[in-house]
Amino acid sequence: MTKLLEAVREGRRDDVPALVKALDGAGRRAALAELKELRKELRGWDWDRWQQRRAMSRALLVAGAGCHTGAAAAAAWIGARDLRDWERLPVDMLLDLLADREPGWLGDVAHRLAGRPATAEQDYPLIHELVRRSGCPVPVTDGYVYGWVDAAAHGGILPFLRTDPHVRVLVPRLFVTAEPAATLSWRPDDWQAALVTLAAEGVVDRGELVDACVARLLRGGKPGAVRFFLDLLRRLDLSAAEERTRTADWMGMAADGPSTVAGHAQGVLARLVESGELSARQLAEVSGPVLFRTEKKLVRAQLVLLGKALRRGGADVAAELLPAVTEAFGHEDTEVRERALKLVGRHLSAVDEGTRARLAEEAAALGPAQRAAAAGVFGDALPEEGEAEPYEEVLPPVPGSRRTAPVAGSLPELVEDVAALLKAGDDAIGVERALDGLVRFAYRDRAALAEALLPLVTDLWWYRRDTGIMQYLQPVDTLVGALVGKVTTGQLHAALGTRVHGCVHRTLDRVLAVRAQEAALSVLKAPVPFLLAAPTWHTGAVDPGELVERLRAYRSLGAEPMEIDFAQALLRVRRSGPEAAGAAEAAVLLGTREGERLARWLTAPEPLAPALRHEAEEEGEVEGRDRPADRGLWARARALPRRIVLMPREQRVIRREFPSAFRFLADAQTATGRGCFHWVGGDRHWTAVLPEDREALASWLLPITVGATDEVRGGTWFLSPLAEAGGEAGPALHRALATGLGARHAEDRLVAVDALLVLAARGDLDAARLGRDLGELVRLGTVKPNRLADSVRTAAATGAYATTWAVLAGALPGLLAGGEPVRGLGEILAVAADCVERCGAAIGTPDAAGLSAGVTGAIPGLDTLASRRGSSQLVVQAHRLAKALGAVSTPDDISGLSTEQSTPEMIETSH
Repeated sequence: MTKLLEAVREGRRDDVPALVKALDGAGRRAALAELKELRKELRGWDWDRWQQRRAMSRALLVAGAGCHTGAAAAAAWIGARDLRDWERLPVDMLLDLLADREPGWLGDVAHRLAGRPATAEQDYPLIHELVRRSGCPVPVTDGYVYGWVDAAAHGGILPFLRTDPHVRVLVPRLFVTAEPAATLSWRPDDWQAALVTLAAEGVVDRGELVDACVARLLRGGKPGAVRFFLDLLRRLDLSAAEERTRTADWMGMAADGPSTVAGHAQGVLARLVESGELSARQLAEVSGPVLFRTEKKLVRAQLVLLGKALRRGGADVAAELLPAVTEAFGHEDTEVRERALKLVGRHLSAVDEGTRARLAEEAAALGPAQRAAAAGVFGDALPEEGEAEPYEEVLPPVPGSRRTAPVAGSLPELVEDVAALLKAGDDAIGVERALDGLVRFAYRDRAALAEALLPLVTDLWWYRRDTGIMQYLQPVDTLVGALVGKVTTGQLHAALGTRVHGCVHRTLDRVLAVRAQEAALSVLKAPVPFLLAAPTWHTGAVDPGELVERLRAYRSLGAEPMEIDFAQALLRVRRSGPEAAGAAEAAVLLGTREGERLARWLTAPEPLAPALRHEAEEEGEVEGRDRPADRGLWARARALPRRIVLMPREQRVIRREFPSAFRFLADAQTATGRGCFHWVGGDRHWTAVLPEDREALASWLLPITVGATDEVRGGTWFLSPLAEAGGEAGPALHRALATGLGARHAEDRLVAVDALLVLAARGDLDAARLGRDLGELVRLGTVKPNRLADSVRTAAATGAYATTWAVLAGALPGLLAGGEPVRGLGEILAVAADCVERCGAAIGTPDAAGLSAGVTGAIPGLDTLASRRGSSQLVVQAHRLAKALGAVSTPDDISGLSTEQSTPEMIETSH
């Protein structure tokens, strides 16, 4: 062993540079071969040797960098992730080791390191010094720019930039990276002030800086990603000439930019209109897409801007702008439609008959609420309203049960499926198919299956490790590990005997794990022909007739059913419909113990899986509060917003007849035990454990939905599978759905809306119950009114106006009861009014879809609110809804807001 290799093995990094320098070219090449072999050896080490591995890797990185003679190979070695840890590179040591290389070689290495996205930012100090020593052009990759920004932020930003010779090259790169440099958001004021100062001093070109900033804003992105650049643009304080030369850019931002960017651009356009430097045609061109936007502030501001331009202009301006105003006739918000109609009516006399006719045709698209007002504006020019067609509710097709794909028919096909799942086993049905396939092929020829699987696992971490792997193995890995001899029967017995404590979510995780462990034990000791619990349908459910046939096959083959597998099959079997009754009779005729259990299960008068008994709260006092025993669920939710939990009733049958893995179903336990961390996410396998008892699953997963009201994403994922699952759709599912409709993120609310529509299409939606829950949640602050308005607006826009009204009719009594109405209620009332106008529902009568509105008389509080005087959205929409329902008469002074009550300065500052 050479001295260099000995030093590397012992982790003596500080000794490496001198030992490398002592070698000539041939010696370095010979040492490099040994270093590569050592690197291969290191990759195979277990993580229990991490300290030794870390010390060797650090020394190995320096030694290899010095022994490589090619720039590409040296850069690849230095940038290799397996040779690095959380510490930065030893820059001084590497520079000393590479000091004898040619400048061109150093520059090549610098650019290659800068081109490695994973490490370039971290390696900025080394790259920067290599660039300085070689004199090569500075790299402009994203990673290098991020590192440059970080280096500047660690001291005085302005002095750093003033002395940096590459500042004119790198500053424009700040605006073109894929994502803004994170450090810009840490000290935004300092960075913006520095850039403005550099532009004023001529260190960077002001015109280029403004152009780069405008181009970055035109690119768009998330609000946080554009905030820095928008604030910088404002600090640059563009002159009138600079704004005028970029008119097309402002138009593009107003039409398509993020809300804050569009608001700024709209303010600039307003100034251009004031100064007469934006033509009527340009204003009309930008108004169309702006009026199509969903942000009501932007739309209102644009109508204000159009109104001011119409007042200044003559007939030619009116002819150009009024058709653009009609774009707002199709806006989802009724107040916007009313404002646009009033604006057209105010200036209609300035246009000729032909333009009036075209405007009247556009007005025909207005809803019933604006029809009378439109007739007053256009008179006989308004096209006559055709005979109203009977309302027809539009709901999605009832999702049918989709049969799962058959198990792999050949060994190569099975191996291909398993290989995919060993890399990413998050497909619940795919995992079930793979487990069933492995059991089937092991029953036929276990040796051939093991031989085919072995190449898949030789590079997996658990195959190279000797101990402590069982608790980390995924289900497919467990069964494959048993087949290839890595998992023993002793390990499987020990794992099956392990008890899981804590919340029910951990127990749900455990179900699939113990099923795989039982199957693995079976293939080693007493193989079975297939799994009884293999799903028939995409939800995870098992067809009762098919389960009978599986038991018949077991009897014919003399196979003994596995206890956990059969228990899971019972929980998955469909217990409703004529098929279940026929299957029960056939199961009795089998004459086996399992057949008799299946028959009893299928004919039991009540569900044997958990049903809700009462509401419960996780243990723990609320700080500063007592816990009276009669406190309601939603009052508890106020104190503990994430602790909305439900308690299932005790199940003696499950306790008596089911294996220990399923005893959690028998206990009257809450979903959130001590130490529960399942506020977000969850496992897609959970819903397949009880595909025919979605109410129990909803009660356990409800806290995850509540987490969706916070910053987290993805908390509503399970609503869609539960909407398609079997079993009762009771209070827990509706409560989870109500919480999901108020989720913080739009994509999560969309999942909840989809679940609502699927439940309605299946006839499982209790609209009145859902509405009451929504009313309570809004009153408590768990669900924000604006988020609920967005959800119900989305649901109604699909054509489900009657369904949406049925839900809102149940929610409004709670929202209108007692005290001042909640802020944002006007938006909800607007959606409700739109639904009633379109579906023709009336108080106390079923709507067109046959859904009960949930009220038998006037909605409490609506007539009082609608009779108020004023022009706020709340009063206007309350009156509109009451009028649509035929509940109250029209107060004389009810009117929409003026389209011109904002000042020019308000157009930008409102955003």
